Amino acid sequence: MEPVRTCVGCRTRAPRSALLRVVSIDSVLVADERASMPGRGAWVHRTPECMDTAIRRRAFVRALRVSGPLDTQTIEKHIQRKG
Repeated sequence: MEPVRTCVGCRTRAPRSALLRVVSIDSVLVADERASMPGRGAWVHRTPECMDTAIRRRAFVRALRVSGPLDTQTIEKHIQRKG
């Protein structure tokens, strides 16, 4: 049985394979395609809507337990590219 994770954007539960794991490296959000990077991760659907909601609600800051603002440009470009 596949693990289930909660999207930090829409707050719905989904299979791990349906979500994208995001990690913070030096206050920059980076997509973890293989879900194998070290450290805390946040899970989000690969849609611009969930990404925008998570950024607006500051969900990544809370989920990743970082202090200060995060650079979201890299992850926003990744989501737009993958669509």
